[in-house]
Amino acid sequence: MDFTALEIFLVVAEQSSVTRAAAIVGRAPSNITNRVRALEDELGVVLFSRDGKKMTLTREGRLFRSYANRLTTLATEARDALRPHGPAKILRLGTMESTAASRLPSVLREFSEEHPAISLRLTVGATRELTRSVVSEEIDCALIARVPNGLSDAAEPKEEFDLLDVEPVYQEDLLLVLPPNHPGVETAADIRLDALAALEPGCTYRRIAEHWARQTRPLRTVEVTSYHAILANVVAGHAVGVMPQSVLDMMHWPTGIKTRPLGAVETLLICRKDNRSSVFDLFHQALLADRPASSHALR
Repeated sequence: MDFTALEIFLVVAEQSSVTRAAAIVGRAPSNITNRVRALEDELGVVLFSRDGKKMTLTREGRLFRSYANRLTTLATEARDALRPHGPAKILRLGTMESTAASRLPSVLREFSEEHPAISLRLTVGATRELTRSVVSEEIDCALIARVPNGLSDAAEPKEEFDLLDVEPVYQEDLLLVLPPNHPGVETAADIRLDALAALEPGCTYRRIAEHWARQTRPLRTVEVTSYHAILANVVAGHAVGVMPQSVLDMMHWPTGIKTRPLGAVETLLICRKDNRSSVFDLFHQALLADRPASSHALR
């Protein structure tokens, strides 16, 4: 498999645009398009849905992105390990999309400024996928969401967590998000729509919302790829949605949407007990140093 094609695929996935990806990697847009199509032909699946100039990952594309991240990271590590000066210092960090958006920008900026010799490899995914990646040592650590007792039908796999060091770092207020003209909601029976807009199945927030709804009235889940897409479905009156308060606060949509609290959810920093490195400890320190700046950090 062509590693250049994998890197191009990841840039297109991040930018949702062939034109922007071409500018970043310094190639012609036609070359980017040809590389993506060749990769799709090799894999035998469609990785992007194309709506005009917008490139959106398909379900297969989202699945392949996690593998592409791992493959390109391993390739970089292999090249670095063979250099005369020895292996570079790398931290492979996994995070939920919500945490990456609302909690990590200042942490990552300060960490990079304090430790410029450390290369940070960021993987964005759902809690279930990130936990398995830490257990299998594909990434070094991750920020995930823990389901509170009684808020999900499925318990966390104990055999996985027995292998992990687990530390709460943030607390998120989880919300059910409703269209502006929707009446107040106490239980799912009060919801006038028949759909819940949420992220992929491995998302803890989705699992909590689905469990809450099943207590009185199951909702059909509409799977989308971003929190902006969730809010767009809500504002359009197509569905209710689920997201943390910290993400909603960042979005500044010019409309008076309504919310209903679903409970507090802890964000955990996890790593394997037998794979805790000095580089991880430096990131851990940076994360803890940043917490008091957040009104929702655990105290």
